Amino acid sequence: MQQTAFYEQLLDIVGNVFDAYSAVLFLPDPAEPGVCRAAAAFSLGEALNREAAIAPGQGLVGWIIREKKPLLISNFDQQRGVLGYYRGGEEERIRAFMGHPVPATGGALCIDTRKTYAFVEKDLKILSQFAQLAGNHLARSREVAQSLVEHGFYKAHQRIAQLHKTHPKWAAFREAFLSILAEAAGFRHAILAVRDESGRSYFLEGASESPFLGGRDVPTRFSVGQGLVGWVFKNNAPVYTGEKDEASRLPLFGLDVATIDCKSVICLPIAFSKKTRAVLTLADPRPLPVAEDLKTFVGMVSESLALFLENLHLRTRLGGPSS
Repeated sequence: MQQTAFYEQLLDIVGNVFDAYSAVLFLPDPAEPGVCRAAAAFSLGEALNREAAIAPGQGLVGWIIREKKPLLISNFDQQRGVLGYYRGGEEERIRAFMGHPVPATGGALCIDTRKTYAFVEKDLKILSQFAQLAGNHLARSREVAQSLVEHGFYKAHQRIAQLHKTHPKWAAFREAFLSILAEAAGFRHAILAVRDESGRSYFLEGASESPFLGGRDVPTRFSVGQGLVGWVFKNNAPVYTGEKDEASRLPLFGLDVATIDCKSVICLPIAFSKKTRAVLTLADPRPLPVAEDLKTFVGMVSESLALFLENLHLRTRLGGPSS
């Protein structure tokens, strides 16, 4: 909200400085790579589409975004182009247009007027300074947001690293571990599957929230190789599927097991003593981003889990307490 308020105030100033009819700031849409959406707008009329989306090369604004070059048209009625951010026939009343690419982050800052020859080259230079200000603000906001994400991962990993002291029993450790992991990663489900001693099947050891559909009558044991989790057991290889990837068509535990339809999945093999002993899974029905910092965090967490499970395995073999 603070970021939106900043852009709205900036465009109010831009509109007043240039005596513009409308001013629109287009910035990249994180949910649609390659598309820029109106992040803020100022207009003296009611026909401006404040939710306009522009693809690179689409109309005059799209040309600015794609070419990363400014554009000045003082006689818009003679050099007709498509703006793409008005509804109805309002665009036909525009007589002059000026736009500048937003540096660093991409996008475009555009203004127009109903007055012919209202903008000159000097105005374009001033507009570039406003575009620079918008780009700097967005870049800084992204840096702050990324720092907060990384700090959250760091704090979560710290908590997990101390779990063996605060939750020495396996059942308590498992519950706390999966809960912290799901919350920090922003995924609805954190799931742990463990291979049995025969090595031919695996079972659901725990989940922050059940991924199964259809009530309580669900299987608890699955053949190795069955489902996406079974594939990870069999191949000892991770799986990453997020918003920019094609969702896996293979259900978590196999075709005959009713589970949530996952558009985002992270599956990591947990290995020790030269065998894949468990698979740690994050799953969510939403198409979530799976960025490198998330992969790093989950990888570090899986290593902590592998160490705990190896110690637990050794204690069990030696006859020590395990639960």
